[in-house]
Amino acid sequence: MSKPFDIELERLTGHSSYSEALRGVSAGQRGTFFLETFGCQMNDHDSEKVAGLLLSRGYKQVETPEAASLILYNTCSIREKAAQKVFSRLGEYREKQSEGKVIGVLGCVAQQEGEDIFKRAPWVSLVCGSASYSKLPGMLAQLEAGNQRVTGLDTDTDETFETEVTRRDNPWRAYLTIIEGCDKACSYCVVPYTRGPERSRASDSILREVRQLAELGYSEVQLLGQTVNSYADPTARRMRFSELLLAVADVPGIRRVRFTTSHPSDFTPDIVEAIEREPKICDHVHLPVQSGSTRVLRAMQRTYSRAEYLEKIAVIRGAGRPIGITTDIIVGFPGETESDFQETLSLLEEVRYDSLYSFKYSPRPNTPSLSMGDSIAEEEKSRRLAILQDKQREIQTVTHAQLVGNCFEVLVSGKSRRENQWSGYTSSHRMINFASQASALLGTYVQVQVTGATPNGLVGEHAV
Repeated sequence: MSKPFDIELERLTGHSSYSEALRGVSAGQRGTFFLETFGCQMNDHDSEKVAGLLLSRGYKQVETPEAASLILYNTCSIREKAAQKVFSRLGEYREKQSEGKVIGVLGCVAQQEGEDIFKRAPWVSLVCGSASYSKLPGMLAQLEAGNQRVTGLDTDTDETFETEVTRRDNPWRAYLTIIEGCDKACSYCVVPYTRGPERSRASDSILREVRQLAELGYSEVQLLGQTVNSYADPTARRMRFSELLLAVADVPGIRRVRFTTSHPSDFTPDIVEAIEREPKICDHVHLPVQSGSTRVLRAMQRTYSRAEYLEKIAVIRGAGRPIGITTDIIVGFPGETESDFQETLSLLEEVRYDSLYSFKYSPRPNTPSLSMGDSIAEEEKSRRLAILQDKQREIQTVTHAQLVGNCFEVLVSGKSRRENQWSGYTSSHRMINFASQASALLGTYVQVQVTGATPNGLVGEHAV
């Protein structure tokens, strides 16, 4: 997100010029901004909203902090290292304030640390959480008026869903946040504190934006939420999540519908039925398990047991078409024994995930796990993480090799510097690099035959 976008404003807004879109504010009148994003897809999408707000008010996005009058960091606090990285980056630009630059911290670290950021980094002028982005222009106006420090730290609001212009950084796939915050209260997780309680976006608002995106040429949409399948339509329609998936897929021009991240407790059979019924809904489910041990799951307050999680997996595996399954796993949670860890390894063997995101446990502020004893040594966490990743690599080596010879539809999203080499994702979210003599493939859907495999992806050839 630190690079400027190359998608024309007309395509995003329907306006034929900057002057019309900005209602008389000339481009560049407000100065320049640099925006760097840390963290998840929701943070990426939040940054698209922030960029849209700034661009619609006359700011110009630039590639480097040195070229910017406004430096913004959209931050992640889900892991300790992510938060440390933010403060390290802030330290690098300590001297920029003396050059007249305004430095702001957005996102989860902003919400987590609040006004303490001003104490730790006095050169910061703006602290704003994700629920307050719609108020960002007003906060910047306060800074322009001479205020030294401005904050926006509300969490219990749904204003984050609606922005006038979202400056999207991908011309084919669009993110849409449909639910914000989390009510699950996992003992290790800071999200309920940084993002607030669950608030679902109105279904008519979601579908209206999807129709707009389809009209602008977007063919793939990805519905986002910390617990996306916990969606509860606040309108009189009371649309279930599975019904929303089908409604989005029914919009003319939409070819693929993705969603992430699902919580196992709210993952119900009707979601699988929707995937079976509608080919446009991608055959991929990201279902974080976090641990294979019921004892650890209880300590994590994950609201399901190993057996209950495996029941969800059985429903997915029983679908009429193959559905890729990915997950998240934390190793080294306080009190995790070697036996608990072995249960996690056995879960990998039983489920055979297509891929996983794995992390060492890190204590986060304001979470119940902070007070838990029996912490695991850092060296032991690293050992377990390496073993886990090696095990998953073995699984992926086998499963990818079994796909050689198959043909998949791929949305082409990348072009290699190497001649005639392209890349993209299948519906099941498998990355495939392939050769093709064709030109201008970016943004198109092509059939690719798998000719080879690695632990991390597939290799193929354009099937023409």
